[in-house]
Amino acid sequence: MSDQSSLPLYIQISEMLIREINAGRYLDGERLPPERDMSAELGISVGTLRKALADLTSKGMLERVQGSGNYIRAQADTKSVYAFFRVELLRGGGLPTADVLDVTRLAKPVDLPDFGASSDAHRIRRLRKLDGTPAVLEEIWLDASFAERIAARDLSESLYHYYRQRLGLWIMRAEDQLRLGDVPEWAPQDFGTPQGSPCLLADRISWGQNGVRVEVSRSWIDTNVARYVTRLK
Repeated sequence: MSDQSSLPLYIQISEMLIREINAGRYLDGERLPPERDMSAELGISVGTLRKALADLTSKGMLERVQGSGNYIRAQADTKSVYAFFRVELLRGGGLPTADVLDVTRLAKPVDLPDFGASSDAHRIRRLRKLDGTPAVLEEIWLDASFAERIAARDLSESLYHYYRQRLGLWIMRAEDQLRLGDVPEWAPQDFGTPQGSPCLLADRISWGQNGVRVEVSRSWIDTNVARYVTRLK
């Protein structure tokens, strides 16, 4: 588990389980392993695991039966920190973490779609990992009207969580388009696909609570370890 995230550990565990349930790694009605076995496998305390399970129960995704165990209750449209994150490991799920590579305020490039009111944007480059495996390169451009400056140390594993907590910005909807692109020259060596190589590229436009475009992003996905998934229910 990441110790760099501003998200509490029990929320990280809850989010991981939500992603694995949605990916079908846990089936509706399936009983989870005993709590002591799960906590030992995850390397966390039983108390932390129970807080995570309580969070799942409050979301309606878990039924806790006294004397019997914890049973999965899969359902659509679960409220989740990573509800907009559509990349998962090839086997399904995977806990997202992120290494911030660079945060810089720049003039908006002319090749980006129109968004926001400012002529500047904060460019955030990250290496996103799933269960510790490098999977996605991200370049996010946030309209500069929301903050004069963004410090890399303040960013959460979930940018949308950071936007809500620190900037008062709620991402209400997003549109993704997939295409083939080349891995950028700033890609770190531990990203599995070499610089300049063809790669699955997701272009995203995001809208805030006022209905205005506020962010655009590009995500290069290493399809040797991860996949882009949208589930329709």
